[in-house]
Amino acid sequence: MDVNWLQVLVNSAVTGSLYLIASAGLTLIYGLCKFPYFAYAEYIALGAFIGYFVSEVMGVSLSGAFVISFLVVGAIGFLCYRGIFQPLARRGATIIHLMVASVALGLILRHLIPVFGDIFPVLEWSWSPSYFTADWAAFNLGSVRITGLWAWTVIAAIGLSIALHIMLTKSKIGKAIRATSSNPNLALASGIDVQKVIWITWSLGAGLAAIAGIFRGAETQVWPNTGWEMILPVFAVVMLGGIGNFYGAITAAFIVGLAENIGVVALTALGLSTSYRIGIAFIILIITLIVKPQGLAMLFRRS
Repeated sequence: MDVNWLQVLVNSAVTGSLYLIASAGLTLIYGLCKFPYFAYAEYIALGAFIGYFVSEVMGVSLSGAFVISFLVVGAIGFLCYRGIFQPLARRGATIIHLMVASVALGLILRHLIPVFGDIFPVLEWSWSPSYFTADWAAFNLGSVRITGLWAWTVIAAIGLSIALHIMLTKSKIGKAIRATSSNPNLALASGIDVQKVIWITWSLGAGLAAIAGIFRGAETQVWPNTGWEMILPVFAVVMLGGIGNFYGAITAAFIVGLAENIGVVALTALGLSTSYRIGIAFIILIITLIVKPQGLAMLFRRS
């Protein structure tokens, strides 16, 4: 079987860029709250659905859909924390309690999406897949084929990385996030409003998930399981990069993307379904937890 390895590398860069956008928000939330937040998958799905409604139903530009989806899902993330996880934390909930609550919240949000579609038919939300109709130009660079959507995904990932780096290292809120993630008690003693930092981080994280959801929906389809299809690779990225380590997550995203696309080549060569590619994230996650639970954190400054 002839393999265009240059195309595989390009595909890996696109996959890694999508995982980077999706994992950036979870990395920030996980770094602060220290529990696996599975409901994050539904923020990805909500972002895709809101982006679809704004762009396809209302006729707003796709760039406008990104902004609106970011703001709306960011607000939902804030409300979920304020209404559920903050009260639980104040009552001394353990990591297990919070994790189970996040799973329950995810199931509720996932099944509420088609319910809202039934109540408000104009939304066009249902279990049946919907598709973005934007026409993305495709072009060839030698033996490599690239679409406009892929190019924008990579550009968005690069822009996000630069923006978050500047925010985390130069801005007051970014430094507060890093301090709170490293030592919340010391941050509180230093005069940092830890609760406000957590509110901002949950809103930002949910908003970033929404952006990833639109990219994912535009590439494949929009349906309630859109986020669930991505959550395992995203967790693999967060764990491999080191919990709460944004810089490790950047590297890990492209490692997972490369491993997944090489895995697709291997599966094809063996005559197996490429749907088994999700197992690669399982393997990376398990190996990371067994061999190096701290991930790549030792190689990077903690974000």
